[in-house]
Amino acid sequence: MQAQLKSISKAGIAEAVAKVELYRYLNEPEEAESICRDILAVDSEHQLARRMLGLAITDQFTGSASDRYAEATELFASLRDAYERNYYTGLLHERRAKAQLRNGCSAHILLPLLEQALNCFAEAEKLRPAGNDDSILRWNRCVRLLQSRPDFHWEREHLPIADEDSPPVITRRA
Repeated sequence: MQAQLKSISKAGIAEAVAKVELYRYLNEPEEAESICRDILAVDSEHQLARRMLGLAITDQFTGSASDRYAEATELFASLRDAYERNYYTGLLHERRAKAQLRNGCSAHILLPLLEQALNCFAEAEKLRPAGNDDSILRWNRCVRLLQSRPDFHWEREHLPIADEDSPPVITRRA
């Protein structure tokens, strides 16, 4: 027997979105991802499904090379609302940094990811709807993470360059 995917009805999208939220709350991102893909198969421009699919993918980050950063980035970049594009892209960078940190990556190497997250949250803050402090909350979490680990404050020692450190200069005689 060869099984094939079946399409949900457009009338069932609202209920499917509710199930996505439930599965994300239950920490079952693969289930949430599958339902989002079913919604997008019926309505490829459904913004909430795009956002939730991106979140379901970031919920699965482990800090390994197999994490689907590019796919999540593309989903969040496709969001029509500028606030959401910035906010969710910031969240992606933050989650990527945290996953890689849990996976043993050196904190100072992850500093650029957290800086990207902070930049996105700062942009989102400028665009946020009245009463929506989510970008500020995420900003504060990133700052607290940076403050909590001394290895995030690693700075390269600036050493002077000696003459012998530069490549040899070859002069040609005319």
